[in-house]
Amino acid sequence: MAVNILVLNGPNLNLLGTREPEVYGSQTLADIEALVRRRAEELGVGVGFFQSNWEGALVDELHKARGEYQGVVINPAGLTHTSVVLHDALKAIDLPVVEVHLSNPHAREEFRHRSFVSPLATAVIAGAGARGYEFAVELLADRLA
Repeated sequence: MAVNILVLNGPNLNLLGTREPEVYGSQTLADIEALVRRRAEELGVGVGFFQSNWEGALVDELHKARGEYQGVVINPAGLTHTSVVLHDALKAIDLPVVEVHLSNPHAREEFRHRSFVSPLATAVIAGAGARGYEFAVELLADRLA
């Protein structure tokens, strides 16, 4: 069975590269996707990408992931700290999940210290910048091999 991983990105991540580069870095979402594609190819796994600023679109994409993907890398962005709906969707699809954050939420404002995704995650990678996505794909590839 081929391993396919969905890389899901939440609100405002389409603005990477220009939005607060001192916090999120200067790489664009397209740069991160290219980095992940290269690493996934080296690992022999497939990857799909989706980004939305709408919670419901992210949930719909997770529902579609069942049967097509064997794992999920997710940067829920601001929904990390607010979305019970996203939590429930991740729980419902019953796939291994790695939560990724470009910055370290625990070194930031207190409201960012709680994650509704972390309790469901196989691993949480925070503060590693764009490399965190690579690490997440590597981890899932190892676990799913």
